[in-house]
Amino acid sequence: MTGRRNLRVGFALALAVAVLDQLSKWWIVEMVMQPPRVLPVTPFFNLVLGYNRGVSFGFLNFNSPLGRWFLVLLALAIVAVLVRWMWKADKTWVAAVFGMIIGGAIGNIVDRILVGAVVDFLDFHAAGYHWPAFNIADVAIVCGAAGLIWDSAFNRPPEG
Repeated sequence: MTGRRNLRVGFALALAVAVLDQLSKWWIVEMVMQPPRVLPVTPFFNLVLGYNRGVSFGFLNFNSPLGRWFLVLLALAIVAVLVRWMWKADKTWVAAVFGMIIGGAIGNIVDRILVGAVVDFLDFHAAGYHWPAFNIADVAIVCGAAGLIWDSAFNRPPEG
């Protein structure tokens, strides 16, 4: 029964993340960035419009249709593995963090299929340095990965 409950929780969170990610990207592209520009929000945060054809920090940017579909297939394979791990999770909150990662991956997969690149728009900066722009899906993936690291580091089964 735990597997089914974990899947329900994980998939619900994955759906919420993917929908929130896609809505935020639609809002930025269609409503806010007409025309595209840099919108200062605070002294350390801007809204920008960027298209990432690679993965983190532009890595694996093939800049070709073949590269785009390679990254879609790679992400789908990773999602399939994560769903299996989510099913086997022994704690509901671990299934939830898998759901965050899966939802973020799906949000970025949708971008690659529909736009040809991942839409990024959150731009943090300090002392002249800009962190690469990112999006809600990326935040969910990083938070989910941090949750898995936390679980792996601090929630070990009892010895014996």
